[in-house]
Amino acid sequence: MIQIPGNQEEVKAADAEPVQEPRKPQRDELGRAYATGRRKDASARVWVKPGTGKIVVNKKECAQYFARPVLQMIVNQPFHATETQGKFDVYCTVIGGGLSGQAGAVRHGISRALDNYDPSHHKALRKKGFLTRDSRVVERKKYGKAKARRSFQFSKR
Repeated sequence: MIQIPGNQEEVKAADAEPVQEPRKPQRDELGRAYATGRRKDASARVWVKPGTGKIVVNKKECAQYFARPVLQMIVNQPFHATETQGKFDVYCTVIGGGLSGQAGAVRHGISRALDNYDPSHHKALRKKGFLTRDSRVVERKKYGKAKARRSFQFSKR
């Protein structure tokens, strides 16, 4: 065993990784957190602020805009993951895509806005996968094909 002269504590301190300080909440002057969510061709701009749990999508109530219960469940998933049901009001505008993609975009936006409002929610949202943008999009149609991969029907005669 070879002893290196010098203070061993200095060596340990140099090898240690820098400690990250916790992120600060990102809120505007009205106390709202903003985020953009995307899914397929849909893009949602989302504002989150403390309130009674009211969700407004394109100036309509969530239940009116997303009529199917499955889509409403998708939109509310970030609140269940962070156990904040009924504690935040959400105002969002969403464009592009269909209703399923729009619901996914709103969920992504709400998750990112909650993370900006209170960074302590980050771990729960990351664990459920709500902060990751789902990069799957429709494959383009190729020349000489009926659809993206479907060939025209083969005729022997």
